[in-house]
Amino acid sequence: MTPHEQLLSYFQSKTHLSPEEFSEFKDFFVLKKVKRNELLLREGEVCTFNLFVLSGLLRMYHIGPEGQEFTRYFAFENKFGTSLTSLIEGMPSIENIQAVEKSEVLKISKVDFFKLVETVPSVNLIYKNILEQAYITSQKRIYDFQGKTALERLKWLLSHQPGILNRIPSRLVASYLGITSYTLSRIKAEL
Repeated sequence: MTPHEQLLSYFQSKTHLSPEEFSEFKDFFVLKKVKRNELLLREGEVCTFNLFVLSGLLRMYHIGPEGQEFTRYFAFENKFGTSLTSLIEGMPSIENIQAVEKSEVLKISKVDFFKLVETVPSVNLIYKNILEQAYITSQKRIYDFQGKTALERLKWLLSHQPGILNRIPSRLVASYLGITSYTLSRIKAEL
């Protein structure tokens, strides 16, 4: 399956987009190959793109004042990923976007993406879905993590992303859960 066929399949899983409609804007999405650990966006830069992950894995994270990493989101295959606040507001990003694995993405500029959101109903639906999922995920994560033990947080993550421990380094999983790598190592033994 070509990269654009994969994106079309994603669109068709969520909308009624025809191949003919898709062909009118698919070239706005440009293939980019990304090396493992490569930064696609650095904190302080304005995010001017959206990414669709074809293969590999991206993470969005912030570095705290004491150098600790806080992971907000992992974008797996067939997911969009960006610094959404920076993209929308046009302000410097408070997070980095990094490839956790060697990855292939389809990249679309902010200008082209929002032009499509305004003119193509299927893209508008996808954007609405991205916003809704971002909101729902952040709300669930906030409320599901409040008052939960580290083990309960890990169980929550495994219920939402089975197999994540086999794919992502423990220190990154720990930064997503808001715990130390040592704590994660200890509670994995309790599973």
